[in-house]
Amino acid sequence: MLISSIDAQNLRLMAFDVDGVMTDGRIYFTPDGEALKVFNTLDGHGLKKLAASGVTLAIITGRNTPMVAKRAADLGIQHVIQGREDKGVALQTLAAELGVDPSETGYAGDDEPDVSALEWARLSFAPANAHDCALQAADHHTARRGGEGAVREICDAILLQRGAQ
Repeated sequence: MLISSIDAQNLRLMAFDVDGVMTDGRIYFTPDGEALKVFNTLDGHGLKKLAASGVTLAIITGRNTPMVAKRAADLGIQHVIQGREDKGVALQTLAAELGVDPSETGYAGDDEPDVSALEWARLSFAPANAHDCALQAADHHTARRGGEGAVREICDAILLQRGAQ
């Protein structure tokens, strides 16, 4: 995936959806009804490297689950917005709070609730298994599927263009 080095150099905020991007989109339930998600360690390492390069990371997700907060804490992601279907508004609000311009913002999403954020951000990404509406809205598509290294692929592409690989 080739992205503009100018866009990568200017990137200050990169936000990610969870289900279908950071995970494979499946939700497992225990007999007690507790929901479980599976995260990829390759993605986690990529996120840490991207943060170390000076990019502020954020999670914006429609669901509200303790495991997302836990995963974000483990990765040092301070900006976690859960329970929001209006992801474009959430991304715009977060960027404004951080003093980040749309031209300095990136977003990765995989489905209809992500389209407004994908369209608003300067750099937008959809994993290979994203819904068609997200694929059409995103500027870049990963070769890997959500939960199977798509986030790492995004991070590596940005880092490569930033000269921070």
